Amino acid sequence: MKTIPPARLAVLLVASAMLPALLVTSGCFALAVGAGAGATVAYVRGDLDATLNAGFDRSVRAVNKTIEQLQLAKVSETKDALQATLIARNGADKKIEFYVVRLADDATKLKIRVGTFGDDALQVSILEKVKSNL
Repeated sequence: MKTIPPARLAVLLVASAMLPALLVTSGCFALAVGAGAGATVAYVRGDLDATLNAGFDRSVRAVNKTIEQLQLAKVSETKDALQATLIARNGADKKIEFYVVRLADDATKLKIRVGTFGDDALQVSILEKVKSNL
């Protein structure tokens, strides 16, 4: 019977241990090009990521207006010159997180997550409301 050299055995063990982690963390990824405000929309592991053709302050105002119009309860808002995080809850007490990041003078990244695992339909409707408020 042939034995496996220790170095090769170590590589095989590490590779076999990492394979399940790679499969689990690969997540689902879908990409769609949005109409309207020229937004690119992506779904990554439950988050909805969109690039908006609007300045940072304008995008944050649009998110705040959306929270008000949808009658969400705003829990917190933190903001500096480059990014903002807004957290709200809906009537079903689901946490809705908005992450706004300044990309350029006329481009902003918006990430929306509903609940722990995301809710694609609700996230898309919230994004449409934000885009209409730009």
